[in-house]
Amino acid sequence: MTNVHFDQLETRDPDQRELAQFNLLPDMIRRAVAEAPGWASHLEGIDPAVAASRAGLATLPILRKSSLHALQAKRPPFGGFATVPATEVARIFMSPGPIFEPEGRGEDWWRAARALHAAGVHEGDIVHNTFAYHLTPGGWLLDSGARALGCAVIAAGPGNTEQQLEVIQTLKPTVYVGVPDYLKILLDKAREAGKDATSFKKALMGGGALFPSLRAEYKQRGIATFQTYATADIGIIAYESPALEGMIVDEGVIVEIVRPGTGDPVPMGEVGEVVVTSFNRDYPMIRFATGDLSAVLPGPSPCGRTNMRIKGWLGRADQTTKVKGMFVHPEQVAEVAKRHAGVGRVRLVVGRAGEQDTMTLRAEAGNDPALKAKLAETLQSITKLKGEVEIVAPGSLPNDGKVIADERTYT
Repeated sequence: MTNVHFDQLETRDPDQRELAQFNLLPDMIRRAVAEAPGWASHLEGIDPAVAASRAGLATLPILRKSSLHALQAKRPPFGGFATVPATEVARIFMSPGPIFEPEGRGEDWWRAARALHAAGVHEGDIVHNTFAYHLTPGGWLLDSGARALGCAVIAAGPGNTEQQLEVIQTLKPTVYVGVPDYLKILLDKAREAGKDATSFKKALMGGGALFPSLRAEYKQRGIATFQTYATADIGIIAYESPALEGMIVDEGVIVEIVRPGTGDPVPMGEVGEVVVTSFNRDYPMIRFATGDLSAVLPGPSPCGRTNMRIKGWLGRADQTTKVKGMFVHPEQVAEVAKRHAGVGRVRLVVGRAGEQDTMTLRAEAGNDPALKAKLAETLQSITKLKGEVEIVAPGSLPNDGKVIADERTYT
């Protein structure tokens, strides 16, 4: 298939890419150790020269996303992993955890333009960006990439659906950016309200899985959908192209798939945890374990891009999961139970209904008519998401240590 590429880096010989990246990596690590005390501590006693190959990189210790909260508490605000002081960054964000992240100065700092370009976004498009702009970086991440391509951006954020429909009908954006589910809400609400939302032709989605049935529905409605995989700590990690055969790793990172709980790379095709090394000068990440599961696909993409391909998001290596684009942590579910006397084991069951993520808190407790509503209120307060509550008999939940059960199907 034919496709116009973002730049010549995308079509490099894979061996040339590997050589170029691993020639740069030791010096990047030296700078990180010299200028960021967090990296100096984490990599103490390690010779950066060992990272001159993929096998050598695999000998370096993992930095886990789940560890950042504690590390940042010791060295606020960024755990000592930024090479510039907080006073010299452009923006500071706070993601659930809480975990603080910087955005440095400069155009397309998160490297989002490449992913948008692969989705067919170009100068002249109006991008309706429904990722959150408040405290978390999602909105800003895609906003910067769209503006780097010369697009106009509607800074919509999530929610306020009726107001968004007025904007869409008037400004006629051609591109939707946001979580997969919310576009369906906009389209369905527009139909119910007699509003015109037919201007959307392309969509770049992230923050959750784009299920095949939902992608098919969008295609029937004339919208070509693409997924991107990003984190607040890294920026863009991988993205889909028109080939729609896996997600292509971004040119600004090195991705490894390792056995969960270890730093050991798994064989080609085996599902493991996504570990990312980024070449960001302000906030470098070296073997950063995302907690997400994926697997490597063999060979290059039919679109001509030659970088590694991964299968996309296949769930979480730990029990932390994403619901409607927001992380929900086991510690949050446990905290809901702690706030109410008489509650035993709890389990948050995540599922799908009507092409929307759902979550139900099952709680062991006695017969207290008021408890159900109280638990629902606490659940929303802690997770920032609405969920159902089911009271079950004491001792009826499995004694398996599982606090979050993700029952969605990703194939």
